[in-house]
Amino acid sequence: MTLVLAHRGANREAPENTLDAFRRAVALGADGVELDIHRTADDALVVRHDAAIPDGLALAELRRDDVGRILPEVPDLGEVLDVCSGHLVNVEVKNSPHEADWDPDHRASELLVELLARRDGQDQVLVSSFDLGSVDRVHALAPGLPTALLTGRADPLEALALVEAHGHRALHPFVGMIAGPRAAELTDRAHELGVEVNVWTVNDRDELARLAAVGVDALITDVPAVALAALGR
Repeated sequence: MTLVLAHRGANREAPENTLDAFRRAVALGADGVELDIHRTADDALVVRHDAAIPDGLALAELRRDDVGRILPEVPDLGEVLDVCSGHLVNVEVKNSPHEADWDPDHRASELLVELLARRDGQDQVLVSSFDLGSVDRVHALAPGLPTALLTGRADPLEALALVEAHGHRALHPFVGMIAGPRAAELTDRAHELGVEVNVWTVNDRDELARLAAVGVDALITDVPAVALAALGR
C-alpha cells in the first residue's frame, strides 16, 4: 500500500510544522507526517523549516527558551512524536552549507539518535536529509534506524545507486524528476534493490493516483485529504 505523508503536517489547514498541523494530519487519516528539524544552542531539536528566525539569527545560536519566546508556535521534536504516536514520522534533518546553521560535524544527527534511543517507537521514524553526511551519520550510529536520501534535481537513478552504496532504506526524489515512465522505471529498480521510493511533494490528484499505481511506497503531500481520496481511501 502506498502511504500518505502530510508535508509539514496538514499545512493548508494549519500553520506548517506546528502541533495543530500534525494533529490535523492525524485526524484526516494520513499514514504519517513529514517535518524538518534544527538544533538549538543548548542541543534541543526544534521543528521548523527555516534555519533562522525572522531577524536572521540562526536557531543554532539561540537557546530553546529563546526560540520559544520568539516563536512560540515552534514545537520540540519530542512533542510532535507524542502527537503522532502510532504514525510514521519522516524527520528531515536540515543541514546545508548555504544555511545559517551549517553543521559539518552532524551534531543534529547525533542528537536525533540520542533522543530516539530514549523513546519507544523508533520503528515509526524515518530519517531523511538532502545532506548525505547527515543520514550517513545516523546510519553509522543506529544502523537499525531507517534512513533516506532526499534529492532535488539530481538524476534519480544515480541517486538510487548512492542510496544502495551507503546502506540507506529509501530514496526521496522530487516529483518533477520522475515524470512519465521514469517513475515506474525508478520504482521497479529500487524495489529490486530493496530500496523504498517516497516522492515529494505531490499535490495533483492525477499525479497522486499515477504514482500510487506504479507502486511508489509513499507520497509526501500538502493535501493529505486529496491524496487519500485519489488512492480510494
